[in-house]
Amino acid sequence: MKLPVTDQLLWDIYNFVEELGDVHDIFAPRTWKDILCPEMRQIRRAYDKKMSRQRFSRLAHYLKKNGYIKIKNLDNKKGVLITQKGGEKILKIKLKKLKKKKRADKKWQMLIFDIPEDKRVFRDILRSNLMFLGYSLLQKSVWVSPYDVLGETENMIRKYELDPYVRLFLIEEI
Repeated sequence: MKLPVTDQLLWDIYNFVEELGDVHDIFAPRTWKDILCPEMRQIRRAYDKKMSRQRFSRLAHYLKKNGYIKIKNLDNKKGVLITQKGGEKILKIKLKKLKKKKRADKKWQMLIFDIPEDKRVFRDILRSNLMFLGYSLLQKSVWVSPYDVLGETENMIRKYELDPYVRLFLIEEI
């Protein structure tokens, strides 16, 4: 079975880092203690490598336990698949890391929404993403932001198909 491109990339990166660690060890600077007692260096290196693998294994277990990834056996290798919950988490991380700059014209972006109760999940997702984009709550379904995040807001609205329920405004003052 052929791995998806993203999973293959993640697997190749992991293997590359493992090989890089082995190559780095050959050229790494050594102390006098390491030169005089090379066996201790090898033991310490094996211990460090084992601990790194344990940390990676714990991280993978944590991500799997919380439903962010699934680990599948493919052709005697393990592949990692990102779940929908993991994709949403990645989106939130991307929004957090987004460099927000204030609008040059000193205007504010306002968003008003009225999402029906049967789409409550999307309402909650919208609210949490608005906070990450730098919006502030003005009223229960009215959010404002001094940042230039119109493009990201529109993309989020389109992604969750909330166009009929959301209105965007550009206002001069509150």
